[in-house]
Amino acid sequence: MSAQSKARELLDELRAVFTGRGGWLDSALPPLVFVALNAWLGLEIAAWSALGVAAVSLVWRVFKRQHPWHALGGLGGVGLAVLLAQLLGRTEGFFVPGLVSGGMTVLACLLSLLIKRPLAAWTSHLARRWPRAWYWHPRVRPAYSEVTLGWLIVFALRLALQIVLFRREAPGLLAVANLIGGWPFTLVLLVASYLYGLWRLQILDGPSVEEFTAGAEPPWEGQKRGF
Repeated sequence: MSAQSKARELLDELRAVFTGRGGWLDSALPPLVFVALNAWLGLEIAAWSALGVAAVSLVWRVFKRQHPWHALGGLGGVGLAVLLAQLLGRTEGFFVPGLVSGGMTVLACLLSLLIKRPLAAWTSHLARRWPRAWYWHPRVRPAYSEVTLGWLIVFALRLALQIVLFRREAPGLLAVANLIGGWPFTLVLLVASYLYGLWRLQILDGPSVEEFTAGAEPPWEGQKRGF
């Protein structure tokens, strides 16, 4: 496959993943507004301003007739973050829900590897609705296990950095780390996972989804597109 074809394939796959999602702005703006205004105007004004930004984002999604779930989830997350910041009396409290979420992601990756049902396979199944049994095939599952192991490592490193910044009471740096570690981080991780996963499936020489569904016998052509 030519480089141009591979690039087009990647764009198509990413478009399928990100279509209709405004999650980057929905998740990035409230923390930045909160940290900036807290430094100038205090915790109370910063908290209400962050909530206001999240609420405006939700209204905008509804007005544009876009799926509001990310904005709605963002509003709920910001509301919880603001509550914790006020209860703790510390700006860093705003980022506690993100730390908990990051810890749960690391734990999910680890547990899925231990029970030999890798998280990368589950996320692919939910997005593509391919047969679950295909993912557990002995010549398919290792690719998803290795990708999940990669996720475990990078998510754990991201969480470790966030914890260090939280303990050092550096909300500005924590906000920047969360911004970079959001959609930009996810985009790079998805591209790397897709490229490695497809390459690994070809090395494993297992059946494609279509071949598995049809009950084809080896030798198989293998998965050519989609991971």
